[in-house]
Formats: sequence, structure tokens, C-alpha cells
Amino acid sequence: MATQPLSQQILNRIYGHKRGWVFSPIHFRDLGNDLGIRKSLQSLCNRGTIRRLARGLYDYPECHPQLGNLTPPAERIAQALAGKEGLRIQPTGAYAVNVLGLSTQVPAKVVFLTDGIQRTITVGKRTIQLQRTTPKNMATAGRTSGLVIQALRYLGRNQVDDSLVKLLARRLSKDDRRNLMEDIQYAPAWIGDVFRRLASAED
Repeated sequence: MATQPLSQQILNRIYGHKRGWVFSPIHFRDLGNDLGIRKSLQSLCNRGTIRRLARGLYDYPECHPQLGNLTPPAERIAQALAGKEGLRIQPTGAYAVNVLGLSTQVPAKVVFLTDGIQRTITVGKRTIQLQRTTPKNMATAGRTSGLVIQALRYLGRNQVDDSLVKLLARRLSKDDRRNLMEDIQYAPAWIGDVFRRLASAED
């Protein structure tokens, strides 16, 4: 059986991930050389099959019947920026607060901590930054505890009152609240106290 052209192999991989996938040329390096990959991606952009979000970053866009092509979620963009599989990202700052439902405001600049390379790009009106950090800060990446730690750090101790703790307790499941205690050693002392209050909160 003849080997498929590089462009078709790339297209097959894109279709395999389905709409909404965000990717960069690095996701196809096992298929061919960089120049061939970039030319193939450019051809698919010209045909309207995929969309160029920023330099070296593309997506196979989800399409809404009324709104047209949708902007991909910040997490997908950040993960694509992180590149290699296995590199972790952790929402931080105002975005972590928003993800937890403690604020309805979506920040124009979204910051993720990472153990990969540091990068900043702009997609539409949103800036997404990968900020390299210490292994300790990444120890809870991808877990509810990491999200809570980063959100509370951003808010600051003086902003975390009883009403906010009660709101956060409602946003987290009973299992999530209990699991916070497994990572309490990675939290500053005052956030550890909040973890204990959340873990003992009644449904």
C-alpha cells in the first residue's frame, strides 16, 4: 500500500481530533519535515479547512449555526502552546477565579503556569501567556487544589471572607472539597486553613 502524501496524513490527523482541536506544527513532526508540514498547513488554511489563530498556532474550528466559527477555549490554546504531550499547565490569576465561578469577569489576559517554555500570544482580543514556574507550583497542576490555590493567591487573604468561602464550597463537589486535604502541603498556611474549612463544609 502506497504511503499517503504528507498533506493527507496531516488532514487525517486533524479530522481524527475532530472540531475544536488547537495545534501547532510540532504535532505533526513524526510525519515529515518542518517545511513540508508548514506548507501543508498553509494550504489547508487557504482552503478554509483550518484556521490560523496566531503565528505557528492553528485550529480546526467549531462552527455555530448563527455565530460562525467559535474562538477556542483558553485552555486548549494554552495546551497547544505548551507543545509536547505531558507538559502541564495550571490556570492562575483572575482566570482561575473565573473558572471556579467566583467571578463572572473573563480577563482579557489569561495566564497559565507551566513546566514548559514561556510564551505569550494574542488570539483575537485575548492575550494568553504561559509563565514558567517552579516544580512546587506545578505539583497540583490539573487538580482542583491547584485551581483553588491559584485563585485564592490572586484574591489575597484580606479578600477571602466567610461569604467567599461559602460560595467556593458550593462551587466544589463534596469529593473535591475532601481531596483538597491531599495537597494541603503545597498551599501557604492561610490557604491551608481555607482548605480545612472547605473540607469540613456541610452540603
